[in-house]
Amino acid sequence: MSRKGPFPLSFHKVPHAWEIRPTMALGFSVLLLLGLCGKLASGQPAFDNTPGALNYELPTTEYETQDTFNAGIVGPLYQMVHNFLNVVQPNDFPLDLIRKLIQKKFDISVDSKEPENIVLALKAALYEIGVLICAILGLLFIILMPLVGFLFCMCRCCNKCGGEMHQRQKQNEPCQRKYLGISLFVICLLMSLGIMYGFVANQQTRTRVKRTQKLAESNFRDLETLLTETPKQIDYILEQYTNTKNKAFSDLDGIDSLLGGRIKDQLKSKVTPVLEEIKAMATVIKQTKNALQNMNSSLKSFQDASTQLSTNLTSVRNSIENSLNSSDCASDPASKICDSLRPGLSNLGSNYNSSQLPSVDKELNTINDVDRTDLENLVKRGYTSIDEIPDMIQNQTVDVIKDVKKTLDSISSDVKNMSQSIPIEEVLSQVSHYLNNSNRYFHQEIPKLEEYDSYWWLGGLIVCFLLTLIVTFFFLGLLCGMYGYDKHATPTRRGCVSNTGGIFLMAGVGFSFLFCWILMILVVLTFVVGANVEKLLCEPYENKKLLQVLDTPYLLKEQWQFYLSGMLLNNPDINMTFQQVYRDCKRGRGVYAAFQLENVFNISENFNIEKLSENIVKELENLNVNIDNIELLDNTGRKSLEDFAGSGIDAISYSTYLEEAEKSPTKVDLLTFASSLEAKANQLPEGKLKQALLKDAQNIRAIHQQHIPPVQQSLNTLKQSVRTLEQTSNKLPEKVKKILASLDSAQSFLTNNISSIVIGETKKFGRTIIGYFEHYLQWVLYAITEKMTPCKPMTTAMDSAVNGILCGYVADPLNLFWFGIGKATALLLPAVIIATKLAKYYRRMDSEDVYDDVETVPMKNLENGSNGYHKDHLYGVHNPVMTSPSRY
Repeated sequence: MSRKGPFPLSFHKVPHAWEIRPTMALGFSVLLLLGLCGKLASGQPAFDNTPGALNYELPTTEYETQDTFNAGIVGPLYQMVHNFLNVVQPNDFPLDLIRKLIQKKFDISVDSKEPENIVLALKAALYEIGVLICAILGLLFIILMPLVGFLFCMCRCCNKCGGEMHQRQKQNEPCQRKYLGISLFVICLLMSLGIMYGFVANQQTRTRVKRTQKLAESNFRDLETLLTETPKQIDYILEQYTNTKNKAFSDLDGIDSLLGGRIKDQLKSKVTPVLEEIKAMATVIKQTKNALQNMNSSLKSFQDASTQLSTNLTSVRNSIENSLNSSDCASDPASKICDSLRPGLSNLGSNYNSSQLPSVDKELNTINDVDRTDLENLVKRGYTSIDEIPDMIQNQTVDVIKDVKKTLDSISSDVKNMSQSIPIEEVLSQVSHYLNNSNRYFHQEIPKLEEYDSYWWLGGLIVCFLLTLIVTFFFLGLLCGMYGYDKHATPTRRGCVSNTGGIFLMAGVGFSFLFCWILMILVVLTFVVGANVEKLLCEPYENKKLLQVLDTPYLLKEQWQFYLSGMLLNNPDINMTFQQVYRDCKRGRGVYAAFQLENVFNISENFNIEKLSENIVKELENLNVNIDNIELLDNTGRKSLEDFAGSGIDAISYSTYLEEAEKSPTKVDLLTFASSLEAKANQLPEGKLKQALLKDAQNIRAIHQQHIPPVQQSLNTLKQSVRTLEQTSNKLPEKVKKILASLDSAQSFLTNNISSIVIGETKKFGRTIIGYFEHYLQWVLYAITEKMTPCKPMTTAMDSAVNGILCGYVADPLNLFWFGIGKATALLLPAVIIATKLAKYYRRMDSEDVYDDVETVPMKNLENGSNGYHKDHLYGVHNPVMTSPSRY
């Protein structure tokens, strides 16, 4: 069984940061001293960490005392007793009645002049009706049992009440004997169960002092941990200022990359595209210059090669014509072959007209002039003017950053000096001294508690052993009686074992009368105490109805509306209840929030973040950054772009060059022509004509090998250059015009917006630095009000005292004890009656009814019982054959 038991901040003006800490610490010290010593005088949201700011979290503390108290294997027994009490006392906790009784200071003396007292007494009696009835029954048992025992003893001494040692013959004797034996056995089993409960409860009392000591020491250690961790938490809060300052120093040292980098990034997003376009145009200019140079060079090479080709082909053609005009071609068959060669000679010549391919010297000279301005270098200057912004800001803010650091260092120095002057250690020392004294007193009293507890344990053991003795007599009586009983033996001839069983039963009856009333006195006393402790303290504490009673306005003190705030804060009008404090402490809130210490020292009103950061703000206001007007491209660069656009490369007839370049170098394929000439020459007869034509064929092949490849190479280079220039010059003026428009737009953006960008980013940088300290101070507020010094160990100690020690270690074993002993004692009444009747069937009688000879009177045998003696009413014999004084 177990007994269970976004963040709004308002900131107002206060002095400087170093003035807050002593006051805060002093208020907190008073809280600790009074909260832990009982002299206190003065849902939890998670703190949201601002992005980019430092994250703070107070070190967590682990406490060893558990919130719940587990009874272990005896828990079901305790629950059984609780269920019994719920049946005996089913009424709800009387809140109104308890309140009125407290207001009356528990004075409910019946007075006819005060009918309210009579009503209260009746309500109290009505609430306690179940307990009262059980107590009255117990009192009747206490009174009547000794009296009945005395009368019973006197009666038996007079041979009455079964004292006569003569057993009458009865027809249903076997059935009655078995019924009585079984009934007594069942009752003894139930009594044994109750006695076992008593032993278990008594054994629990044997260890409760050690368990109480262990639980108390655990709570003492938790409270000492609370005191030990509090200075560490305060030191941690102070250390976080150093971390915050270091973070600010790091940002200030990196102002070139943080502030300058942000300004640079904003400008580059507007400037980089146009500079990239201009840079690309500078590359185009170089490519155009190279293309024009290649084109011009190719044209010259082509013209030279073409002229040489044309000259050589003319020379070969003239040679062939001379050979064909010789006399060797006049006679057949040479004449026919010569006639076939004459028509093709006109095709033996160059296929180019160099006059159709003019040079591009003019355009090349213009591009050379444009390229001399080195536009790419001018673009680099524009990039450099942007990239130099971080260094420019770093140089301009050196003095301001030194002043800001100086201010932060001065605050840090003040915080350190202030932390040394906090009186928290003295107060905590006093609280620790109180705890040590309490702990020492507790350990001094432990031997006395152990001594008293040993007396209680010894007394409980004696009670349990008395009941055990009585039950043992009954069990021995049943065992001996049933084992030694002989159904054929007459009452005067019963065996020794059977007679011993009857004696044991009567011994049990005698001890029962002797001790049962004493046992019942103990049961009634423990029942009244234990039941009321459970119903009036343990249960209402567990369901917190007891705290509702304590929270009643004007209850504990007539002038105080709220007792707790009046006792702790000296202001009974503050709405602070036991339930609220218990709930907040159970949730792990700090003492400041749980005990509403803002009514003594309002941190929100005195912790002014704006005031604390005022000095930093003043220094950061001097953070002025001036960036001169940035010129992306000067007039020279602009004129270069304009000259490039007007260079005339877009007016060149590139198609003419391409058409000329696509032509074949010669009108006829020289190799084919040479082969044809050689074939026809071979048909001629041997002679000068044949040799001349064959030589001309070889010359044509030589001309092809020497002049055609250079011409084709020049043409290929020309075609490549022409295509490059054609692509570059396509809509060149429009492209340059667009670039200049983008340049003007970017330059206008810089001229008009650079100042606002610098101011905005500078303010943002300043707010970031301020934000670190504002975030730190907000966290300090949150840590002090919600997290620092959680009062959970206090509620745990209270739960340990009530749920653990009072209810778990005292009330529950006490209730289980009276429940078990009371059950066994109450069952003694039927056990005595049954044992008295049953003993008659086991004991050896002094006289018996008249018997006939069973062997000579066989018919009478049929009328006899199992033991063969006659029934009184059959023979009319009322008196036994022999009599003797009765034995108890």
